[in-house]
Amino acid sequence: MTKLKIGALPDERPVKISVELPASVHRDLLAYAKAVASGSGQPICEPGKLIAPMVARFMATDRGFAKLRRVVQSQETSKG
Repeated sequence: MTKLKIGALPDERPVKISVELPASVHRDLLAYAKAVASGSGQPICEPGKLIAPMVARFMATDRGFAKLRRVVQSQETSKG
């Protein structure tokens, strides 16, 4: 089985936002949800529930964003 970047979804309290996606991205989310379900043994989840872990993973692996966060955090620490 292919190793996916997103595994079983954590059960956390959500914050609602509205997002419009192109139909092609929605189809890919549906396919990804099926892949996650087959890899984890869980039932197929609502594709929208994949968006948060995907965005979190993207931000966690974005080196530029990580560097920016470190700079901002060090500035906040030095102020307070």
